[in-house]
Amino acid sequence: MAQLLQILAATQKCCSLRVTFLLIALIMIFFSYKSYLYPRSQKPESTQADVNLTVRERRGLQSVKLSRMLYRQPQVLTPARKDVLVVTPWLAPIIWEGTFNTDILNEQFSLQNATIGLTVFSIKTYMIFLKQFLQSAEMYFMVGHRVIYYIFTDKPEYVPYLNIQKGRQIIILEVESYYDHWQDISMQHMEMISNFCQERFHQEVDYLVCSDVDMRFSDHVGVEILSSLFGTLHPGYYGLNRTDFPYERRPQSQAHIPKDEGDFYYIGALFGGSVPEVYKLTKACHEAIMVDQANHIEAIWRDESHLNKYLLYHKPSKVLSPEYLWHQQQMDHMHDQEMIFSKIIRRKKLKVLKKNYQLKNW
Repeated sequence: MAQLLQILAATQKCCSLRVTFLLIALIMIFFSYKSYLYPRSQKPESTQADVNLTVRERRGLQSVKLSRMLYRQPQVLTPARKDVLVVTPWLAPIIWEGTFNTDILNEQFSLQNATIGLTVFSIKTYMIFLKQFLQSAEMYFMVGHRVIYYIFTDKPEYVPYLNIQKGRQIIILEVESYYDHWQDISMQHMEMISNFCQERFHQEVDYLVCSDVDMRFSDHVGVEILSSLFGTLHPGYYGLNRTDFPYERRPQSQAHIPKDEGDFYYIGALFGGSVPEVYKLTKACHEAIMVDQANHIEAIWRDESHLNKYLLYHKPSKVLSPEYLWHQQQMDHMHDQEMIFSKIIRRKKLKVLKKNYQLKNW
């Protein structure tokens, strides 16, 4: 009897151990299965710390929702313009009406969150052009984008008051002009722009557009012109042979360009780019002008001649067509050119105003 009880106790203990092992196995299987289905329920400290960090970072981010854009698909077999050159040999686009989509460009440019500076010189009698220039710029220049107008002037009290758009401002930069004639005054532009690029422009704007003041905007000029460096084709010399360009031909000048060199002839009234590139351009041109002055020589078209020399050896990344600077007074004396333009100019975006060159100090 005692032996039978010992056998039963051993059997019961064995069963209990089996049940215990079975329960442990079931519990392990359960948690393993749960972990497989829900891996984030695992709680090793190192992993959990990473998870929490990721969650916190995600909560700190803002979702960016880009607006949908609907436009025609580009036609790869149909060029936008067949009547004009639209790209340079160094693959810089030449900007003509019909070669770009303004809506796409504005959408892409807005992602840069950039500010554009527009420099203009209103010195001595050129103050008479400033109001019309600014009023037209408010209508057509970089509409919808942040703009700072930099007004270089020796008469700050005469700068007109304008009710400008939100996100824009006018900054008056008082400068002293040492010259009386406009030809001499224009030689100062490169020096002043390069100095202010170094002093303040690089802190305030991303791009600079450098323009003459004796003009008015007559159509939209937007972000399609912006690039690291751009120049504008002179309407008076469009389509001519390089030997007919009014480059500085005297080897003694720093602006000298040989007869067998040259791409285009750029007008000095409209150029620009990123602040660092405009600084390099204006600094180089100013230094070249100073060398010429020391050698008692003046380039045939002064700062414009030096601009052309610079852009010949530092190719612009965009070139603006003559649509961006129309000079009707010149066209009146160039009938062949005017006939050509009548077929290819779709919009005249910036027009040079008539001037009376007999006025004193001009």
